[in-house]
Amino acid sequence: MESIWLEYAWALLILIGLEGLLSADNALVLAVIAKHLPDDQKKRAINYGIIMAFVFRFGALFIISFIANVWQIQAIGAAYLLYLGLKHVIQAKFGKKNEDIHKDDAQEAAGKGFWPTVGKIALADLAFAVDSILAAVALALGLPDTQFGNFGGMDAAKFMVVLLGGIAGLILIKFAATWFVQLLAKRPALETTAYAIVAWVGVKLAVITLAHEDIGVLDHDFPHGTPWTLTFYGILVAIALIGWFAPEKKSYQIDPKSE
Repeated sequence: MESIWLEYAWALLILIGLEGLLSADNALVLAVIAKHLPDDQKKRAINYGIIMAFVFRFGALFIISFIANVWQIQAIGAAYLLYLGLKHVIQAKFGKKNEDIHKDDAQEAAGKGFWPTVGKIALADLAFAVDSILAAVALALGLPDTQFGNFGGMDAAKFMVVLLGGIAGLILIKFAATWFVQLLAKRPALETTAYAIVAWVGVKLAVITLAHEDIGVLDHDFPHGTPWTLTFYGILVAIALIGWFAPEKKSYQIDPKSE
């Protein structure tokens, strides 16, 4: 029995680390989406985003079996994250200049107002909630069953591991969102990095969708296997490091003497 509890404790530590990464991404997205709002509205939008992250993740806990079995939900989450991330990355890399993107984003935020921005945050929160719960369930299902019965459609002890991991991730969102707002003000180039991470998480959800038993494009166990898991988190960390150490682009200024 002692070996089982050690296995559960180790799984919980791993899950807290994984949830921490996903929650950090979630918090960064909140900061990026709300960054063009006025300061007072920005703070309110992020607070609403944190509340919605809590609601969606706790709600997802009680419909785990539904989320895991309905591939359409996973596909919608993947499509939204891929759209959100790739739209900005492609513009930044191949399209408009960085300052023009920021200008368009500012005009879009101003034109749509506070509540549409909150709605955009809600969609991102929902997609991250689906990914977070699926990652937690995949880890928990590998644990041995206990004598504590079932809860939420799975072994009660496994459910508690998923619940505790989710709570840890939500705590990180609370503290990380404000810090990321301040960080983006100092290092605006990290915005593109954030969207690249969002797109990569979308790829992860797409892989899960393609491995669903009703789709069958990929092997059902592929998304939870060690090779893909190491690949996903390795690339995730690489994107973050490249964005952090990439040199900041200097703003282009016109020399008055040249006019």
